[in-house]
Amino acid sequence: MQHSNLDLQIDKLRRCETIDVNQVEQLCMKAREILVEEGNVQHVDSPVTICGDIHGQFYDLMELFEIGGDVPHRSYLFLGDYVDRGFYSVESFLLLLALKVRYPDRIMLIRGNHESRQITQVYGFYDECVRKYGSAHVWHLCTDVFDYLSLAAVVDGEVLCVHGGLSPAISTLDEIRTIDRKTEVPHEGPMCDLLWS
Repeated sequence: MQHSNLDLQIDKLRRCETIDVNQVEQLCMKAREILVEEGNVQHVDSPVTICGDIHGQFYDLMELFEIGGDVPHRSYLFLGDYVDRGFYSVESFLLLLALKVRYPDRIMLIRGNHESRQITQVYGFYDECVRKYGSAHVWHLCTDVFDYLSLAAVVDGEVLCVHGGLSPAISTLDEIRTIDRKTEVPHEGPMCDLLWS
């Protein structure tokens, strides 16, 4: 994916406009190629801005970049829950994904409990994708990317960041590193705890 094409997509997404299905396909494919190389636990150096749930609140995301500084001038760690509830989950998630592809070392995306096929069918992302694209194809593309998102990050080797919380089944970071994350979020167990506790 050429930087000039990606920059045009980022500009469009920053205007809260959707990109076409072919662009979504290419973006998701490139994102999976990058994310598959990242481990379950990502090392992050400070300074970094750590952000919680976005939940499709596109204009809050834009204000966050305005106040905190924009990528690539500032590094960000997002802790999941990019979609559902808000009206602009598609634009919010695809913008973060495009920024990840464009600046892979400046933005980290870890998985939240809403990065799940089951949850997004209940809380709005599925319906939004169908409404904006006329089918569930973009939803399938995005939920496939969810499976590749890391489960945790460690800032400066000292601060553990997860979406949910700790698990009684996990005593060490190495145990997080061995989880097979490339799957739908299970209903129980260590991965579920990291995303839901």
